[in-house]
Amino acid sequence: MPWPSRFSDRFLRIPLDLFPLPMKKHLLAALAAATVVAMPAFAQNVAIVNGKAVPKSRVEALSAQVARSGRPITPEITAQIKEEVIAREIFMQEAQKRGLDASEDYKNQLEIARQGILIRELFADYQKKNPVTDAEAKSEYDKFVAANGGKEYRARHILVAKEDEAKAIIASLKKGGKFEDIAKKQSKDPGSGANGGDLDWAGASSYVPEFSAALVKLNKGQTTDAPVKTQFGFHVIRLDDVREAQLPKIDEVKPQIAQQLQQQKLAKFQEDLRAKAKVEEGPSRLPKSQPAPRRLAFFMPRSVAGARGCPAALG
Repeated sequence: MPWPSRFSDRFLRIPLDLFPLPMKKHLLAALAAATVVAMPAFAQNVAIVNGKAVPKSRVEALSAQVARSGRPITPEITAQIKEEVIAREIFMQEAQKRGLDASEDYKNQLEIARQGILIRELFADYQKKNPVTDAEAKSEYDKFVAANGGKEYRARHILVAKEDEAKAIIASLKKGGKFEDIAKKQSKDPGSGANGGDLDWAGASSYVPEFSAALVKLNKGQTTDAPVKTQFGFHVIRLDDVREAQLPKIDEVKPQIAQQLQQQKLAKFQEDLRAKAKVEEGPSRLPKSQPAPRRLAFFMPRSVAGARGCPAALG
């Protein structure tokens, strides 16, 4: 029950007949005035904690933050947010009572938090004013098609550390050994070995050059006659099938393309700001032979995987 109602009930239980008429009028007037003053205060505040008002704007701000994370704001969530806001006020008051807000550690953390919030606002503002256009997404998709068009190969391989091992496997296959079984037992590629050496469909450019060159020379169903050496070891390769590349339609990948381009734009924006800034640094404590430190990526967007790379053991 809201506080104004409790306030009214408390005094209305006093028998008004005990007071003379003029006093009754004054009492009722004072009660009405107190109620009128209290109501606007609670219209703007979610609670009053130890005499300090907690504005509803805090609930609204926290609700907006929760909504941005993708969670729906249900009545139950709103109630939890309200309790959270009140609890924070209680804890904050206690911290202030103990003088913790005067410590240097608190001030330093507050400054770092302020910087982080402001920087995120800057990046959000840039992205809002520089969205990825349909033309940019189409251009990037066309580059992807050009790089990944042509033929796709369904291949299997067995990866071993030594050439003699690979030769022995080839000899075993010629005697009737089953490629899939040998791959499961002997392949050092943890990604494909468990699946009988299967590398799924991929373009030749997805593999390291030595592997790719050997693959495209094979006919359907053929296995390499000699081990193929790469930086990962020695491979025995079998080509199972060939087809024209099955590329996704632009509408299927447009969101991923837009996200990647947006991150590229933001990274370029950051680089440009850094390049234009006049920075005067003090003498470095690093030895001259040591490279300059990389900037910590507190606010850098996460990279999004691009085109398909090599299979698990191939890079």
